[in-house]
Amino acid sequence: MTLTEAIQQRIRELCRERNITLNHLSMLCGMTQSTVHNIFARPNNSPTISTIKKICDGLDITLGEFFSDRVFRHAGTGIAVEQQECCSFFLQ
Repeated sequence: MTLTEAIQQRIRELCRERNITLNHLSMLCGMTQSTVHNIFARPNNSPTISTIKKICDGLDITLGEFFSDRVFRHAGTGIAVEQQECCSFFLQ
């Protein structure tokens, strides 16, 4: 599983837990629907940390809580160095 796939899975899981749609998530995060949907429509384009931070803020969780899920422990390393460092920081 790539990091992008792990991020997608984590967002879906958080939405399912809260019983909200991606459209509702975009409203909570103050982002356009297209921005949220592009996370899923463009599998080779990993979302930025700032986008993930907005999602976390909208869901009232920290980046640490987002990245501490088990799905990230098995994510591949086909990602940018700065993203690897960020994920490593939250998984410690």
